[in-house]
Amino acid sequence: MRSGTLDYVVKRVAFALVTIFIVLTFNFVLFRLLPGSAVTDLSRVPNASPALREALAREFGLASSKWDQYLAYLDQLFHGNLGVSYVNQQPVWDNLRTDVANTVPMVALGTVVAVIAGITSGLVSAWRRRTPADYLLTNSAIAFYSFPTQWLGLMLIVLFGSYLPTTGMTTPFQIGGSFWQQAGDELQHMILPSLTIALTLYGQYTLVVRSAVLETLGEDYVLTARAKGVRTRRLLTRHVLRNAMLPIVTLMGLSFGYIVGGALLVETVFTWPGIGLAVYQAVLQRDYPMLQGAFLLLTISVVVFNLLADLLYARLDPRVSG
Repeated sequence: MRSGTLDYVVKRVAFALVTIFIVLTFNFVLFRLLPGSAVTDLSRVPNASPALREALAREFGLASSKWDQYLAYLDQLFHGNLGVSYVNQQPVWDNLRTDVANTVPMVALGTVVAVIAGITSGLVSAWRRRTPADYLLTNSAIAFYSFPTQWLGLMLIVLFGSYLPTTGMTTPFQIGGSFWQQAGDELQHMILPSLTIALTLYGQYTLVVRSAVLETLGEDYVLTARAKGVRTRRLLTRHVLRNAMLPIVTLMGLSFGYIVGGALLVETVFTWPGIGLAVYQAVLQRDYPMLQGAFLLLTISVVVFNLLADLLYARLDPRVSG
């Protein structure tokens, strides 16, 4: 590894670590600036006396100063402990592990479909520019990119709610059944939320790929290859798309970074029991440990995938690392 490349890698890794530390500190401060807490939100609990509130505050560690809470939070993180949920008294990591296991397949499916469809439509749109196909693909991409995610999900429910499940990830009260039957049931429940994510991301990929490919098509080496009679498929895959990958890799890093974070609006609309829905419920219940754990997990996933995108970026274009 060249010294310039090694310096680039070290700098990117150091920047990623600093970013994680700043964000987890910001999350701690932000949630405690909001009015109320898990203890003050006891209006629905009968006989919630001041003594009960004080006892709960001591149990949750809310009676100490903010600085002591912050130091305790960092100490717990250093030992791999994300705390205990205020709501169900279970370790936050156990809750998040279950939520992430539900979220990743659904969001990953929608993201992969968006990547494949967006790259394909962007290539076709750029190659057939100023044709009806170009106008159709570009306008549809702009439309899907502009639609609010929750509205798009509701429209899919209206259109396909009679044919596909629209809530949860399994059929209630389903008893027995083989592994493949259960997997098929989960896949049916996954179609509409995954399709919502795919359509939302599809527009971004189409527009970015079209712009990058159009810029590459004007390069001299592409014009030379076309003059030599290189077939269209080989020209697009070996010459054009390969050299237009830099902005696409950056967008893919952002998209896959958010796979772990889930899609809060999509999971809320379809009641998908993932990390997005867990964050929404934690906000309503002032469950600070769950919120901090979820945002820390999201931050790490986004930073790691962006770091991988940066390293791949340097691999594709050595000029980046000097």
